[in-house]
Amino acid sequence: MRQMIEHIERLHAWQFLGLPEGIEKQVHQNRLLKIAREGGQMSSADLAKFEPARRSATLVAIAIESTATVIDEIIDLHDKILGRIFNAAKNKHHQQFQESGRAINNKVQLYGRIGKALVDAREQKQDPFKAIESIINWDDFVCSVQEAQQLAQPDDFDFLHRVNDSYAMLRRYTPEFLQVLQFKAAPAAKEVMKGIDLMRTLNRDSIRKISNKAPLGFVKRRWQKLVMTDDGIDRRYYELCLLSELKNALRSGDIWVKGSRQFKDFEEYLVTPAQFSSLKKNQEIPLPLEGGGDQYLENRLAHLKSELTKVNELAKLNDLPDASITQYGLKITPLDASVPQAVQVLINQVVAVLPHIKITELLLEVDCWTNFTRHFSHLKNGDLTKDKTLLLTAILADGINLGLSKMAESCPGTTYAKLSWLQAWHIRDETYSAALAELTNAQLKHPFAQHWGDGRTSSSDGQRFKAGSKGLSTGHINPKYGSAPGRLFIPTSQINTCHFMVRYLMSAFAIQPMCSMAFCTMSLICGLRSITPTPLVLRTMFLLS
Repeated sequence: MRQMIEHIERLHAWQFLGLPEGIEKQVHQNRLLKIAREGGQMSSADLAKFEPARRSATLVAIAIESTATVIDEIIDLHDKILGRIFNAAKNKHHQQFQESGRAINNKVQLYGRIGKALVDAREQKQDPFKAIESIINWDDFVCSVQEAQQLAQPDDFDFLHRVNDSYAMLRRYTPEFLQVLQFKAAPAAKEVMKGIDLMRTLNRDSIRKISNKAPLGFVKRRWQKLVMTDDGIDRRYYELCLLSELKNALRSGDIWVKGSRQFKDFEEYLVTPAQFSSLKKNQEIPLPLEGGGDQYLENRLAHLKSELTKVNELAKLNDLPDASITQYGLKITPLDASVPQAVQVLINQVVAVLPHIKITELLLEVDCWTNFTRHFSHLKNGDLTKDKTLLLTAILADGINLGLSKMAESCPGTTYAKLSWLQAWHIRDETYSAALAELTNAQLKHPFAQHWGDGRTSSSDGQRFKAGSKGLSTGHINPKYGSAPGRLFIPTSQINTCHFMVRYLMSAFAIQPMCSMAFCTMSLICGLRSITPTPLVLRTMFLLS
């Protein structure tokens, strides 16, 4: 909670600067980001050397990027706090039910005996009250009814009523949270936006009771019995429901936040209508679309239907290649080992006689073939580093997740300060992307790569990395892995080359996994050149196999 309050105070400080609205759109986004990164690496003395206009532009770029970062972190913290509260309410609900299991079982047995006594009394035309008292005296029966009412759970066995226990904690920051962020909504979330405006007014005027005319369009059926009571609208559950729906709307993109990087308007990802009209008029749209988007979708759907028809016919005849469909579902034939045992023995013998090498030497040899290090230019002036070994050492620290401190300790003559400076000025997301593209193109052009296809197809697979146990209650739930903490990376590869894109799913913000794949991609290139392999290359080829 303290972190959330501190982040909101930081955002207030950035907003106090009063930058003109839309100033960030006057410069291309990539250029703005480059200026902000450059300024972030400089000291006040370095900034003082700039001309006034450039110094002001740098400070404005830093302010814009810092504001976006703080906004995204505030929303992420809010998402985690709500998730933690809902998880705690759910766990408490189940825990109390388990703890009450013995008492519930005793009550069920008691009322089972009472019910049997009442059935017998009716059949034998006896007094039902005497039948009850034959099992338990009346005073104890009245107490047992009261206890049963306390043990009873809601009809739908829901835990939402327990979320109210954390309302006071949320109120420590939610008024400022709703006030400091500038929300905008699509038509699908207009009711949520009306609810936000109402809560802002109530918080500003210190009004506790909510009028029965308040917007209720966002209140789902699950919340209705808690929000709308016989005494009117319950303020606590109304606000809790609003915060929950706001979180869902931010995730879906129906609500966006001005100044955010992660939760910005979807229209900002697209070209403007004027630009699109100009491209369409001049026939310069860089997409192979004929007849417009509707025609493209119709063609793709027709193609999909045709292919599905072929699959259905093959499935009926049990002629699916390496697969079969049974009453239990689709069964894929497992792949056979592609490397014979005799070849594996030879690989082990060759590896045993090869000398040990430094990985940086291997990467330097790869650089001689592809010159991929030319893409790691200086952020400010575009110059290349003079010490390629130091550059590759910093890249290697990223690739094997060792970190700069431990890498400096492992490499004689290398210091943390040197690696940190080089990483700050030469290693960025875009430099990794450009270097990966250079390596991928080199592989694609090599004749040996044609044995794996023409490069027009790709494959993706997920890699999940477990995190510490502190993430168990953050509220991030994966449909497959549940609430166990971790992050999922989806690398995409061309069939005949290497990884060329990695997506980070369920991320917090701005975490680019490209660096973790860079070293693997550089290593894969080693066996793909059209000269006689040296022992260095042979060793790499066998190690990768």
